[in-house]
Amino acid sequence: MKRTKVQYNNLVQNSTSNKKQKFEDQITVINLNKYLFEDLANEILYEIFEYLDPYDIYKGFYNLSKRFQNLTINSNFLTKINISIISKLNFEDYYQNIVIPNQHRIKLLRLTNSFMVDIIFSPPRTILNFDHLEILILDKVQIRYFTKVFRYLIKLPKLHSLTISLIGYNQSLDVIFSNIFHLQKLKYCKIEYEIKHLEDKSVQLYFTHRDFSPIECLIINGRFPFHRFSNLLWHLPQLQHLSINCLVQFDDYVKQEKLPHIELKYLKYVSLQFEFVYFNEFEKIIKEFFYHVQILRLTTHFDEECLNAKRWEELIISHMPYLRIFDINHNDYIENNNFTYHHLINQFNSSFWMKKKWFFTHQHDWAQCLDSGIFYSTEPYRRKDYEFHWEIDEQNCSYKQDVNFNSVQHLSIHSRQITNIYLNYFSNVTQLTIKHYFKTSDDSIITTLNRMIPLVQLTELAIESYNFPFDEIIKLLRFTPNLYVLKLDLLSMKEIKSNFIEQSENFQYVSKINKIKNLIIREGCSLNQIQLIVNLFPQLEYLKTSMNRKEINQIIRYLLSKTNNKTQHLFFLCISKTPKICLKELNILIKSENLLNDYFMKFINRDLYVWW
Repeated sequence: MKRTKVQYNNLVQNSTSNKKQKFEDQITVINLNKYLFEDLANEILYEIFEYLDPYDIYKGFYNLSKRFQNLTINSNFLTKINISIISKLNFEDYYQNIVIPNQHRIKLLRLTNSFMVDIIFSPPRTILNFDHLEILILDKVQIRYFTKVFRYLIKLPKLHSLTISLIGYNQSLDVIFSNIFHLQKLKYCKIEYEIKHLEDKSVQLYFTHRDFSPIECLIINGRFPFHRFSNLLWHLPQLQHLSINCLVQFDDYVKQEKLPHIELKYLKYVSLQFEFVYFNEFEKIIKEFFYHVQILRLTTHFDEECLNAKRWEELIISHMPYLRIFDINHNDYIENNNFTYHHLINQFNSSFWMKKKWFFTHQHDWAQCLDSGIFYSTEPYRRKDYEFHWEIDEQNCSYKQDVNFNSVQHLSIHSRQITNIYLNYFSNVTQLTIKHYFKTSDDSIITTLNRMIPLVQLTELAIESYNFPFDEIIKLLRFTPNLYVLKLDLLSMKEIKSNFIEQSENFQYVSKINKIKNLIIREGCSLNQIQLIVNLFPQLEYLKTSMNRKEINQIIRYLLSKTNNKTQHLFFLCISKTPKICLKELNILIKSENLLNDYFMKFINRDLYVWW
């Protein structure tokens, strides 16, 4: 499992501490002797390259001189091509000078939008030129293109790792998984897809008895039908690591297919999130497949049996004897009037749990309500995400306890009111989601947040509240100078006088210091709001929002105007919730008024994408 457990981030991570120390020593010598950069030895330059993305190496060094051009071309770093979100012009330059000449050398290839995939793999058989490719990462690929590419992926002799996210709704999961299972050298697979909730019943997923896969690590981010779960496991005899973020039981109960017994003797790690899957059904899966599991991570909802400590104890002793880590997160409402949430969770204080050193705590998600809450594992808390719900005071619940949350990178605040007495500190959070415009006991929202997380280190912020005042958002942005991604609901902007806002000190300051390049707005924007946004975020590269149908042409004309310096960095636009006729109308507008010289445009599931 050495190679399959190595995630992409590990493949491009910085050098070891010894290399770093050596590199720092060399830089010290360089500073003391005041060398010119051009005088540095090739070995030192190659060590510098280790700290840079291949595209940054190309942009920074390729055109400096013939020597640097040769260094760039001949370096091993070009075997790992990680193409982030860049403009069409920059991509095509990189593609011509680096990707095409090195097709036969490339071992890792990551493409971050469907337009890039169209260019590099057009026609699809072009992928055969990448005959040394081992790791392929494709973001936002259409399902129809996915099937065309797969017939050639099968022929790549060294491909062992595939990560793919599909855009558009995909109801035929059997097409996806049958293709993946035909990759007979695949060890690692991560797939993301979306199906319509209202059409869950029509999801098609069938496995044949020939569809055995050598996959050792499988990560599924998408709604997967529970009635096909045992079938999936049966076809993965080498599986070691499994993660599914939405295992769902559809309305129409479908009986699990009866299959011959198979022992998954390599399966050590399982992480599952349930939707309408009940413990009685999941228990059967545990008994049949999880005997060798060492780490079990579950996220469950609204099934009291998941908090039956005695039942878990018997199940673990008899059917998961090797279990080392039991990590559960359960959200529930207790219907029995004779019990509170505490009655159930106190069952997990017996000697069995103490001996295993498995400890738990909880929080309440409704004010003054002791019969609902979230129960989760601690000592330590291992998850990278955490939902903050604490809505109850100490008089009603004295069970609150301090927990070490050093593992948490994404904090989601669901509370409508936060008192300083219950604040935990999340020292390593880089992503923050705010669900409501919450009240604080006596301090400002910013002061309260700064007591919970180091605001200055945030790189991604999502505000999903309809009533979060826009001037409060601007104040918050003043204290988050390292944000790269911002997601907003902007209904609160409707009553704003933009001239008044723009003249404020906070607006002027934020517009100068913020680094936001990626902005997603869930609600529609008017031309005035778009102008306000552009003035506030002059570094913007990617914008996704819906638009007033009558103002689309005006907004596009404004955003693409060649005299508008404030949109000079913008190169990717997604107009959501728009009719398909806009594809034709915008093409005509752009060409007739010469707004762009070179661009791509496509329409997918009511979203219109433009890249230039």
